[in-house]
Amino acid sequence: MFRTEDISQITKRGSQFEVVQQQIEKFKSGFPFLKLTEAASNYHGIIKLSDSEIQRYISVFEDQVTKGLELMKFVPASGAASRMFKSLYAALEDLQQGKPSAEVIRDGEVGLFLKQLDRFAFYTDLQKVVSIENSASGEIPIQKILEGLLFGKGLNYGNLPKALLKFHTYPDGNRTPVEEHLVEGAEYSRNMGNVVNLHFTVSLEHKEAFEKHVAEIRGPYGQSLGVSYEIGFSQQKPSTDILAVTPDNEPFRNNDDSLLFRPAGHGALLENLNDLSADLIFIKNIDNVVPDQLKRLTVEYKKALAGVLLSVQEQIFNYQKILNDHQANSLESGFYAEATNYLENVLNIAPPQSLYLRGKEELYTYLHTKFNRPIRVCGMVKNQGEPGGGPFFAKNSDGSVSLQIVESTQIDFNDPEQKAIAANATHFNPVDLICGIRNYAGEKYDLIKFSDPETGFISSKSKDGKELKAQELPGLWNGSMSDWNTLFVEVPLETFNPVKTVTDLLRKEHQTK
Repeated sequence: MFRTEDISQITKRGSQFEVVQQQIEKFKSGFPFLKLTEAASNYHGIIKLSDSEIQRYISVFEDQVTKGLELMKFVPASGAASRMFKSLYAALEDLQQGKPSAEVIRDGEVGLFLKQLDRFAFYTDLQKVVSIENSASGEIPIQKILEGLLFGKGLNYGNLPKALLKFHTYPDGNRTPVEEHLVEGAEYSRNMGNVVNLHFTVSLEHKEAFEKHVAEIRGPYGQSLGVSYEIGFSQQKPSTDILAVTPDNEPFRNNDDSLLFRPAGHGALLENLNDLSADLIFIKNIDNVVPDQLKRLTVEYKKALAGVLLSVQEQIFNYQKILNDHQANSLESGFYAEATNYLENVLNIAPPQSLYLRGKEELYTYLHTKFNRPIRVCGMVKNQGEPGGGPFFAKNSDGSVSLQIVESTQIDFNDPEQKAIAANATHFNPVDLICGIRNYAGEKYDLIKFSDPETGFISSKSKDGKELKAQELPGLWNGSMSDWNTLFVEVPLETFNPVKTVTDLLRKEHQTK
């Protein structure tokens, strides 16, 4: 299966040969489905805040910030923009093959893009590289516009990450998602001393462009918003890449006979997150941003969710300290009743059915394990048919049941019961997380220890015309955080405005005019 030279290639990447062998075995055995018990819903696993509760939790958060709470914003930003322009690439290929322009424009998204071209924030830049209107015929040179937008001689948007594209139009200059995150971060991630800590995960090939962009904007935004920015970058570590295999589970080889390693999905970013340190870390995707006139609601709920976390964390810290300071037999039965009740009714963790039949030692160990781990509060929006994960109650390996963000690939849709539970989902995961990664003594958790390695994913791909199987690590907000204490809070749909296709930028949420 492996050759002598393979071992050298594996170790040079920073990978361990034993880990690669385990990955091969996982290709053979596959990953088990998660066992859903029911969908989470409002007032049953999902907290729905009243107006007064929102204001109360905002006050809790702001009070802790004045006492020195350390904040950071973590933004996965390595996603390529090429998928945003899928329909434009297809149209360009049709034009290059001689298809009439009228037929190309007839396509819904391409036609919409061209008809409303002047509403895009990058329109002014595009005018500098392409003559939008042919002065002789008065016709729009569609092919030149698409080439000017997508390729290197023009704006090169097809080869850039979403983070560096112009998204929103303003009188004093148009903004990229990076700029919007700087502005948004100043609203809810401002530390004492008016320092805003942001961390972007970027691809190595775009790191220089990110650094250049940030160097140009951090000063002006810092001055106008009255803050200073501490901005860090990291890349998905090559050591987290996973070996691809053939359909027969043999190592896949490139044309030069070397092994093919593939990025292991956003779950690999757990390593990046684990390298950071703060009391609270806000996590939000790079493309989920809005112009200034719509930021208020997002900021309000970010602060409220942080207040929820801090309020619950305070009680968790109290239990942590008691459990750390006492032995199992020195604690009264009343404490065990109170602590298990808190787990069940606040943290939504139902214990194994046999737990109460066990002795104090086992109950103590169970409570110590459940309280002594990271905590996250996750915003959830009403389900609008978006692809992706959702909030469910699911069974854990220790027999307990807890709240989990579950991706569709983790659900056995061939099981009628599981399919029915999935169909009852009322909410969707917009990737709106706030994380507490320290214990009561201020010590940072090793986040790797709280991931479930059995929640990875296998997919079919191809390279150089040959089929292969690819494997992804447990997703960052599902399997990688499987063993965290989790709370779900409903947030307004207006706070979820991702840009998946270029024409999403024409939605009113992304327009400033």
